[in-house]
Amino acid sequence: MLKALFLTMLALALVKSQDTEETITYTQCTDGYEWDPVRQQCKDIDECDIVPDACKGGMKCVNHYGGYLCLPKTAQIIVNNEQPQQETPAAEGVGAAANAAATSGAGAGGMAATGMASSGVMPGGGFVASAAAVAGPEVQTGRNNFVIRRNPADAQRIPANPSHRIQCATGYEQSEHNVCQDIDECTIPPYCHQRCVNTPGSFYCQCSPGFQLAANNYTCVDINECDASNQCAQQCYNILGSFICQCNQGYELSSDRLNCEDIDECRTSSYLCQYQCVNEPGKFSCMCPQGYQVVRSRTCQDINECETTNECREDEMCWNYHGGFRCYPRNPCQDPYVLTSENRCVCPVSSAVCRELPQSIVYKYMSIRSDRSVPSDIFQIQATTIYANTINTFRIKSGNENGEFYLRQTSPVSAMLVLVKSLSGPREYIVDLEMLTVNSIGTFRTSSVLRLTIIVGPFSF
Repeated sequence: MLKALFLTMLALALVKSQDTEETITYTQCTDGYEWDPVRQQCKDIDECDIVPDACKGGMKCVNHYGGYLCLPKTAQIIVNNEQPQQETPAAEGVGAAANAAATSGAGAGGMAATGMASSGVMPGGGFVASAAAVAGPEVQTGRNNFVIRRNPADAQRIPANPSHRIQCATGYEQSEHNVCQDIDECTIPPYCHQRCVNTPGSFYCQCSPGFQLAANNYTCVDINECDASNQCAQQCYNILGSFICQCNQGYELSSDRLNCEDIDECRTSSYLCQYQCVNEPGKFSCMCPQGYQVVRSRTCQDINECETTNECREDEMCWNYHGGFRCYPRNPCQDPYVLTSENRCVCPVSSAVCRELPQSIVYKYMSIRSDRSVPSDIFQIQATTIYANTINTFRIKSGNENGEFYLRQTSPVSAMLVLVKSLSGPREYIVDLEMLTVNSIGTFRTSSVLRLTIIVGPFSF
């Protein structure tokens, strides 16, 4: 009986002692909380306000008891500030907390995703609320420890389990702070053939200029720019990752390496054509002056107009020279001379006038090029009739007033006309070359003249 009475009194004492206890307070708070001296309790820190740029990649920051969450901007969050009517044991884990949040809006304090299923994954790839998120404002959780503030009004509250896991959407993983963070797939080769671009929750591959993604969205294949978008003005050659332009013969690449500019070959060399070079798009051509024609593309050759366009009269003979032609009388003989053969005029012995004149005059024609090098042998004369016991001498009788010529005797019956001054044409010279014949005793004397017409062409070719 006494023993029962003692136990009853002890129980009453314990109850009285328990009723007089007002609070148990810890002045040190865990990570994510700070001490409120007014309310005499730990209060949550709003990291979304104090941490600059807390969430990356376009995510939005949502404050969480003891931390914060980075959620997609499309996620819908319901915040319930009412006191929970019933605690959720920490041992029940994330799934139970999520179910409680999804089925009891007012009975599960904290945050929950709208329409959250029992699996704990938000529609659209969002996050789930952990057990700490639904445990109410009086439970403070940290990475390594937790503290409890108990008031008489909530003496039955129990702490949530600080070591919990959350489920993250594809492309995200749980960090050491129990938040879902983006997985940088580009740090894990070989996702992409050439270049990898990380995005929130995913990634995509890019190719270097000159390449394009294949159908597998991973491999890069070369773009044939010559087929796809040929920018070359003339010739295009595809190379790996790029292309090069080339020009046809007679052109060269411009500074933009795409267009082609004509090469002025006439400007690069003065020896391409004998007379005149004419530049044309991509090539050049040679021209010759009137009276000449182009041969072998670059050389000028005299046109023999006497064979092609003979405009001389019937009583005239055509004489071609370098660069043109002239018409001369078929019978050049003048009285008292008579024509005995082609171009040969003879003065009759029976005529008294002929005694003081050359016995014969032979007409010859020749053509030389302008600016011919000197000295130069240009014409040879020779006696057609040789008499015994005679001596022949040669001289320039007329037509050498400026000393352009010199007559050099080469044998007893011949002599060579030498050009000693360079002549420029077009010009005509008439030179009389005389041969004197005397016998050894001086009783016989005669002379004959070769009238040489020299036509100097207008060019050196």
